[in-house]
Amino acid sequence: MKVLVTGGAGFIGSAVIRYLLAHTDIEIVNVDVLSYAGNLESLEEAAANDRYAFEQVDICNQKALERVFEVHKPDAVMHLAAESHVDRSIDGPAAFIQTNVVGTYVLLEVARCYWSNMSADKQKTFRFHHISTDEVYGDLDATDSPFTETTRYCPSSPYSASKASADHLVRAWHRTYGLPVVVSNCSNNYGPFQFPEKLIPLMILNALAGKPLPVYGDGLQVRDWLFVDDHVKALHSVLTKGVLGETYNIGGQSEKTNIEVVHCVCRCLDELVEEKPAGVTTFKQLISHVTDRLGHDRRYAVDNAKISRDLHWQPDETFESGIRKTVMWYLDNVDWCRRILEKPHRDH
Repeated sequence: MKVLVTGGAGFIGSAVIRYLLAHTDIEIVNVDVLSYAGNLESLEEAAANDRYAFEQVDICNQKALERVFEVHKPDAVMHLAAESHVDRSIDGPAAFIQTNVVGTYVLLEVARCYWSNMSADKQKTFRFHHISTDEVYGDLDATDSPFTETTRYCPSSPYSASKASADHLVRAWHRTYGLPVVVSNCSNNYGPFQFPEKLIPLMILNALAGKPLPVYGDGLQVRDWLFVDDHVKALHSVLTKGVLGETYNIGGQSEKTNIEVVHCVCRCLDELVEEKPAGVTTFKQLISHVTDRLGHDRRYAVDNAKISRDLHWQPDETFESGIRKTVMWYLDNVDWCRRILEKPHRDH
């Protein structure tokens, strides 16, 4: 089986590729434009694997995508390429519309043309797996039940609206053209190799530098936290066992407020870091509350019942075990983080 992974140099995409190369015999074609969050250093071991190929291609470039499909002839697509940082979507929504909406449309059309020209046997086994977010559902009150696959869409930010648009396009291409698709919507991912602008790596790196740990508003926004390796295992199950046309929510069963997450990171650092920055006795003293994000959702929570029942997936990591692994990885890879932050990036 050969899988074309879009956004394979990103945080989740690179984790998918590392997992599939290590635990399956699947061949991988990584399609990534290498924007600021794309990083081939996350795939150094993959680069030496003869089951791995890389194509630096923008998913909005139809002719380049058509060439990739023609040359590599994939049996499936895992579509992860996306602009994904909410703050960036508020400051500059155009890139999110271009990549997440237009890019998904272009990829769908190229995949549809490719699929329609396959043999009947190949058509039956082809899959287009669209990877999305729980943010498309909007937010929840404290007493609301978690999101299910039938929860009404109500996106709040330019980012989540662009992902909701992409979800609708994928389902429309299935309904209208018969393209064999599966969709998954995940909760907040964390773990090794995450770009340092995200909450957990930002807190770790700021703390090590003795810088303030900025927490939006009161810090009581609730998220369901999913360790990236658990997510990757779920994605593999959805790709290989998911029912065509179905959606699967993937959550970590670990609801935490943002301030709880930051406190947990600080406790791990207090335990693991022997030499603290000057003037720091406990990393919690660096916490600083800042003006809240515009339109900030208060709570996300994901119901895993369907994927657990139908595909027999459950997360292996608790938040406590996952966050400890994450903190330890960043402590061991500070130089990686510095290189990522210092290298010039082409915004996309």
